[in-house]
Amino acid sequence: MPHPSRPIRIAAALLTDSRNRLLLVRKRGTESFMQPGGKIEPREEPGAALLRELQEELGLTERREALSFLGSFAAPAANEPGFTVEAEIFRLVSDETPRPAAEIAEIAWLMPGVAATVTLAPLTRDHVLPLWCSGSGD
Repeated sequence: MPHPSRPIRIAAALLTDSRNRLLLVRKRGTESFMQPGGKIEPREEPGAALLRELQEELGLTERREALSFLGSFAAPAANEPGFTVEAEIFRLVSDETPRPAAEIAEIAWLMPGVAATVTLAPLTRDHVLPLWCSGSGD
């Protein structure tokens, strides 16, 4: 009998710049690109968790007021078999220059209307890209 999927609670950003390019990140030792963000600590508010992760991983210093909540989404975890990410997704438009730090090995910008040429995490592929492409993330 299969084990039920174990949840990982995260906060993540549908982060675009003023040209509507979508920012994705890849962690060291992994292949899939995904939304910037990370795990929510116990008793931490999702928006605060996201701002902390953006600072730690990309050097971005955004304010809570800049985040717009888009919804809660779930998908298989890209890098942890048997786990499901339960993501609180926020919209953020920023023209700050992200600089990979901590566990981030690489960043990529997707252009509107151009097919992705990188491997995408299930959450990004199944939920975030459709939001971005439909304009729901605006």
